[in-house]
Amino acid sequence: MSLDELQAALPAYFAPWVQALDLRVEAAAADGVLVRLPVTDQLARTGGMLCGQAMLAAADTAMVLALMAQSGAFRPCTTVQLSTSFLRPLSGQDALVEARVLRAGKQLAFGEIDIRGATDGRSACRASTTYALL
Repeated sequence: MSLDELQAALPAYFAPWVQALDLRVEAAAADGVLVRLPVTDQLARTGGMLCGQAMLAAADTAMVLALMAQSGAFRPCTTVQLSTSFLRPLSGQDALVEARVLRAGKQLAFGEIDIRGATDGRSACRASTTYALL
């Protein structure tokens, strides 16, 4: 799928509050995507740190886009498991969310996500996911 098709999927398939994250698809490959999460005052906690809830929502959304990139179309799915480790605070820079499909079967898909600083490239959050494909 093209970057434009993946970007157009955000308003087509995701809730308004997810759209309010203002995610931008920056790259796509056969097994994943790279999405930018801009840091705004609405997503920052005390001290300008990006809040964990925003990172999780961006991670979950990026993985759905990665599944779309792999299959070539939107396929309804639901998150079964999302295991997250926060490695360090992220502040003063946008987040890059890299989602990669490890395996997609007929009923389940597995993936991994790395969230890192857009400026320094250092990982701030790692996640592993399982999705039920409907």
